[in-house]
Amino acid sequence: MALNIQNTSLKISAGLPKQIPSDPQPQVAFSGRSNVGKSSLINTLLGRKSLARVSSSPGKTITINFYDVDKKLFLVDLPGYGFAKRNPEDKKKWSSLTDGYFTSNKNIDRLTLVVQLIDSRVGPTKDDEMMLEYLSAAELPFIVVATKVDKLNATERKKNLEAIGAHPLIEGNKVIPFSSLKGDGKEELWKTILTYAKF
Repeated sequence: MALNIQNTSLKISAGLPKQIPSDPQPQVAFSGRSNVGKSSLINTLLGRKSLARVSSSPGKTITINFYDVDKKLFLVDLPGYGFAKRNPEDKKKWSSLTDGYFTSNKNIDRLTLVVQLIDSRVGPTKDDEMMLEYLSAAELPFIVVATKVDKLNATERKKNLEAIGAHPLIEGNKVIPFSSLKGDGKEELWKTILTYAKF
């Protein structure tokens, strides 16, 4: 790997679109529901336990977290969506911040990939489908990571992954089964990220 993932730090937790860093390195963004396991996945990828904060209250934090990997790549943790208990003001803030990332990001041309997380036990929710529609309409390259596969038995896993892969908004895109607990999919996801980021 051309990256030293041990040399990773949180560059900024951006609460406003204007705080998005202008550094020129490639960006890989992670999108998904509030409790889909995004922070756990990022920690697993980076071999850390708590670099990305795993919140006990899903949807609590509304920031875009930029993790600087070896001064060569940003892993961008977008705020989780679809959290039912969030109040209208917070939902509006989430929407404007996430929209701002895609529309006000000075380096949007450096966004090489969006990793869309979907809970393998649930499949795409309506919120996931809205995000997938947006990514397709904006012609942004994306792959799907099916999280929490360790919570399924072999039969459920095969059936659910096939259903996710056959979804009309996903069909033809790569789907990577992932377990933060067991590390399944970590190597394949890193290979995919590095390929898109042209390492």
